[in-house]
Amino acid sequence: MNDSAAVSFGPYTFHRHQRLVSKAGWPVPLGGRALDILAVLLEAPGQFISKATLIERVWPNSVVEDNNLRVHIVALRRALDGQRVILNHPQRGYCFAAPVQGTLPTVPAQHNLVARLSPVLGRDELVAVLVRRIAGQRLLTLTGVAGIGKSTLALALAERVVPRYRDGVWWVDVTSLQTPGELLGHLVTVLQLDPADSLDELARQLASRQLLLVLDGADLLLGACRTLVRILGERAPQVSVLISSREALLAPGEWVVRVPRLSVPSPSALASVEQALAWPAVQLFVTRVRASQQGFMLRPQELAPLREICRRLDGIPLALELAAAQVDALGIGGVQQQLCMGLHGLSRGRRTAVERHRSLTAALDWSYARLSLPECWLFLQLGLFKMAVTLPTLSEMVSGTELEHADLAYLLARLVNMSLLGVEPGLGPTRYRLLNCVRSYALAQLRDPLQVARLQQGYGECLGAFSGRPFVLQLVEQAAYAQ
Repeated sequence: MNDSAAVSFGPYTFHRHQRLVSKAGWPVPLGGRALDILAVLLEAPGQFISKATLIERVWPNSVVEDNNLRVHIVALRRALDGQRVILNHPQRGYCFAAPVQGTLPTVPAQHNLVARLSPVLGRDELVAVLVRRIAGQRLLTLTGVAGIGKSTLALALAERVVPRYRDGVWWVDVTSLQTPGELLGHLVTVLQLDPADSLDELARQLASRQLLLVLDGADLLLGACRTLVRILGERAPQVSVLISSREALLAPGEWVVRVPRLSVPSPSALASVEQALAWPAVQLFVTRVRASQQGFMLRPQELAPLREICRRLDGIPLALELAAAQVDALGIGGVQQQLCMGLHGLSRGRRTAVERHRSLTAALDWSYARLSLPECWLFLQLGLFKMAVTLPTLSEMVSGTELEHADLAYLLARLVNMSLLGVEPGLGPTRYRLLNCVRSYALAQLRDPLQVARLQQGYGECLGAFSGRPFVLQLVEQAAYAQ
């Protein structure tokens, strides 16, 4: 048999393409998992391969115990006439020890992930948790406020799990698409499929493939992505989907992870530069400053204003990056003072960034533009609260306005699901609060005459005879005194 992907050891030959072990030309009965283990061991004969690596390669989408691995190792040894061709070491794992003729090349990883230009800071523990969890999860959604780092986290997670998927990991940038039809065509191109006229046809071609599909920015085509996930779930059982989105799909079987903010230093962490640099928000800020200022050194007198920057920006990575870009012109103290006046200064993003990441305002514009009128009213009303607020308190505040008879519980849930509103932890009634950045954005809408004019016109057209002007003007008046 002429097989370039075959190796021999003693009387045996392993044919990778045929997934077969033969002895003197006769097939040796072996199960699929045992063959997978043998293939991995033969990629590096004479070298120990850890149990964790073997389990990740052989059971890419399952959580299994070491016992499963041992059972198949025993089966391999028995099938190979009990020869001691496979050695084990308690700490180092397993090693194929018999002399081998020929080489079995490592199967190249298939993916279209972009090369990372900078490290992911403050996410190691979360990535480790997600790597374990995604093994048994067909639909995982990373959600959170604009700029929180959903795409960055999705890329870090995708990089870690590439070896688990036989047919690769494939990244689809939904934010570059406009219509559901474009989504279908883009998927066909990325996955190198035959032309398909429908998602059903696309799923049929994927029915036998084992891969991970990453949909970045799925909230731009939420309905189409929800339909895609449903059809893949029904017709392509080995396709898993990882989503980054400001809004969860709310699909059956979806596991939603709200990406947390980077930890901000406490006042007690300001005793030294070393202590401050242990906090992820500070690490990211300083790393970005050093990228534009070679030799930058954080000084003790800058720790207090830097902590205030991190606090005002809620530990949001995009906001911290944009603020760090101002340090060369304003210094850390100057950036802190500028943030006291609002977010307008956070507009010098990296030139390679997509448009919505060029400024924090642009990132939030993206979400604000998608609000319904009642959602917009409630969002602006919440901007007047510096502290967390409960539903009963909010109901009192909107008494006598256009929101008086609205389903506030539903509207609050919508704002939470769209990652514009946060839920504060604690006992008792649910407490809602806008992040500092988001609140500053809301107040800016109410303090901008052009925005106010647009709000008045839009509400008047929506309500007809019951004009929205009194409510809008009430919000504007209150916003003038809000800090």
